[in-house]
Amino acid sequence: MLNRQVHIDALKLVASQLIVLHHFSAYGPLSEAMIEATPRVTAWLYEYARMAVQVFLVLAGYLAVRSLAPDGVLRGGGTPWARVGQRYRRLMLPFAVALILTVVSSLVARHWLDADFIPESPTWSQILAHALLLHGVLGVDSLSAGVWYVAIDFQLFALTTLLLWLGRSRVWLARTGMLGLMLTSLLFLNRDAAWDNWALYFFGAYGLGAAAFWAVRSDRPGLMLGLLAGAGLLALAVDFRWRIALALATALLLGLVQWRDQSAQTPGTGNPSGCVSHWIGRLGQSSYSLFLVHFSVLMLGNAVFVRMGLAGAGPAGWVLLISWVASVVLALLFERWVER
Repeated sequence: MLNRQVHIDALKLVASQLIVLHHFSAYGPLSEAMIEATPRVTAWLYEYARMAVQVFLVLAGYLAVRSLAPDGVLRGGGTPWARVGQRYRRLMLPFAVALILTVVSSLVARHWLDADFIPESPTWSQILAHALLLHGVLGVDSLSAGVWYVAIDFQLFALTTLLLWLGRSRVWLARTGMLGLMLTSLLFLNRDAAWDNWALYFFGAYGLGAAAFWAVRSDRPGLMLGLLAGAGLLALAVDFRWRIALALATALLLGLVQWRDQSAQTPGTGNPSGCVSHWIGRLGQSSYSLFLVHFSVLMLGNAVFVRMGLAGAGPAGWVLLISWVASVVLALLFERWVER
């Protein structure tokens, strides 16, 4: 692993595990057993763990501008479409393999378990909509839990690339466009759920990540981070949303760590040292793979639980633990042999 930052991998690791636990708490007989055994914990995971997606949105914006325009100007020449196409391939190829795995897993699970959360065999229109990453926009039933995020990530990256390209001749124009859209999302669009299949709904969190990176690259990072905090607090004053509070906290954390490393001139990059740092890096790097494959394991875990005639919190706990570990192991293999 080259040029990785441990704090970024740690955020990915924690957020991805929370999203997995959210889905485990939401679907099938295993979730019902969890509710009976630990109702408060399960309710918290169902209600709040899903907000961990905000961490990924902020990280995506932060990493996008770090790669595309660290100084506010789009790197390289030409049109933005090559970068957008590269992003599509990077997202879509592992996504396609994961969807095949999901379809096969759902076919097996349906033989043992009759449950609404197990998707039916896909139609050609579903396959096409997923291939174009338009399933959310078109209102097509998803083939796996949480795959809406893949489409939103692509929309956000494409929109950011286009904004930076349009403002490529002037730094202030590109940044003004990004920050203006961030504020529009935070103050208006993110408050209307009708927009939640479009990038504009999520651009507030994404833009906070981008703004945090640029703030520390400025001549007055403390002032810029303070203004960023003020913008986030204004959005929360207008309409308090826990998800935006989490996004703001994540963006400020990223900015402060970057500022510390920049001031010390010893950025936390390079090969992680030590066993703990190594595994944080491995698990953080495989977070996208975990996001893609865990639903297949979840379906099969629930189906095996029913097929074996198990019941009660004890057996359910063991099946959940095995399914969770299997998801992590499968994600590590998937990242190594498919995503990478």
